[in-house]
Amino acid sequence: MEKRDGALHMMDGGCPTFGLSVRIDTDGTFSHTLMALKILIFRILVLTGMHLADGSISDSFKECSQFFYMHTAPTGIRGGNLKRICQRYGDKLRYATLYDSSCRLALYSAYTFKKSDGQKRMDTPWMYEPQLVSPDESGNMKVLPSSGEIDQLLEESQAVLADYVDAVEFARGPLNPDQHQADNQDKAATYTLTNVVPQITEFLEGPWATYIDMVRQRLNNFCRGTVYVVTGVTVSGMTIRRGKEDRMAVPKYLWSAYCCPRFDRNSPYEVRFMFPTYAAYALNEKVGHSVTEVPLKALETFLKTKTDMDKTVSIFFKGCLSENTHASGK
Repeated sequence: MEKRDGALHMMDGGCPTFGLSVRIDTDGTFSHTLMALKILIFRILVLTGMHLADGSISDSFKECSQFFYMHTAPTGIRGGNLKRICQRYGDKLRYATLYDSSCRLALYSAYTFKKSDGQKRMDTPWMYEPQLVSPDESGNMKVLPSSGEIDQLLEESQAVLADYVDAVEFARGPLNPDQHQADNQDKAATYTLTNVVPQITEFLEGPWATYIDMVRQRLNNFCRGTVYVVTGVTVSGMTIRRGKEDRMAVPKYLWSAYCCPRFDRNSPYEVRFMFPTYAAYALNEKVGHSVTEVPLKALETFLKTKTDMDKTVSIFFKGCLSENTHASGK
């Protein structure tokens, strides 16, 4: 991927190492001293991995483990400063997200699929995760304030809408898409910037949208119980800049996998082999971005070759086991 329009920047590592610099005036005094010190302390906490919050953000997904197959989160996914977010909206847990604060990027979201007609929720305001900003905040995601009112600590902790303004080739691509949810509240909860990643617009609106809908129809028709889905990214050093600052890592690949323990064994031959689990990956580029569907093990083998993964990559506990006990699977 080339540098475009001054909005992209290539870093050597998998994610940017956001600097610790604070502007100092020529007379040696801090400009806006209190805020500058707060930001400096915040950045030190982010880069050293110290805890910023509790409640819905912690070292584990214990509070929202129901969104993972067998209550077990994926393993082998690396990051600079990982935050495990139990995404809460309207005082209810909706799904789980592994968020890298040093990249300002969601590495994956895990959710349970709900049978739906595929309609998107319209006119939903974009939200943010307040507990990434301060441990004193509510666990519920909040609507983003207008650009002129955004607190600097909010911008330090996570991506904001302004980060996408000059990145004209990218759109906000949800990892937990609202088309995979049925309830309006569950749909609304997907509109938080801690659930989205920068996707090339042609890819998001083309092959990836086709894949998301194809999976929706497949799971609607042939799954008979809870369906667990994990959708994530790999990164390779490309970042989106705003001004002179690296703001967000850009995904190199998107990947997704589902686990449907109870399914219809009388499903057509062309889809029967895609149960109880199947997966896919695709290049986040303008060309060559067709989605490749593969068995789960093939996806895990693919991910193990990426620099931001290690050899213990496992998406679902024991590879997702079938619970069917009789021929029909119903």
